[in-house]
Amino acid sequence: MNFQNVEFLISAAAPKDFPGNRLPEIAFAGKSNVGKSSVINRILQRKNMAKVGDRPGKTIHVNYFLLDKTCYLVDLPGYGFAKVSQSEKDRWGKLMEDYFAANRIHLGVLIVDYRHPPTNNDITMAKWFLDSGCPFVVVANKKDKLKKSELEPNLEVIRRDLELPDDCPVIPFSAEKGDGRDELVKRILQAVNE
Repeated sequence: MNFQNVEFLISAAAPKDFPGNRLPEIAFAGKSNVGKSSVINRILQRKNMAKVGDRPGKTIHVNYFLLDKTCYLVDLPGYGFAKVSQSEKDRWGKLMEDYFAANRIHLGVLIVDYRHPPTNNDITMAKWFLDSGCPFVVVANKKDKLKKSELEPNLEVIRRDLELPDDCPVIPFSAEKGDGRDELVKRILQAVNE
């Protein structure tokens, strides 16, 4: 699959906007300031395919990117930190519920901050993936901001707090430097080809 052959398809504000063409969907979830868009850009080796904001909450719709005409990368609105009105957070919540209820995900990519224990929302998201049986990987982003001595202990906290089974991969990742990109690309390719 050519990860350079990508185009922005649609910013879906409601379920009626989700693409009718059912291709495998790789859904990226995480809190508002965890770097979802930066992770997507690193995978695609593009600077600004997914818009990166200077403040959390830039992604307000379900953004679809068509990758090599074979699958969608789906950038979901972040949860938690964004400074927006309660009504906007409620709208995001409803949109996310509708998206998850549509049963479109071939692989979930739950992005957490490697530097900190998972938030309650991260735990809820991991529980949804586990309870639904939807395959997923955890990406521990911002690896470049940690000391070497913090890497293993922080990974153990993430795995423990998210209550991950042994077979659920946790990928140490740096959107800044590219660490973990090859592993995540491999997981995406496996999901698309299954």
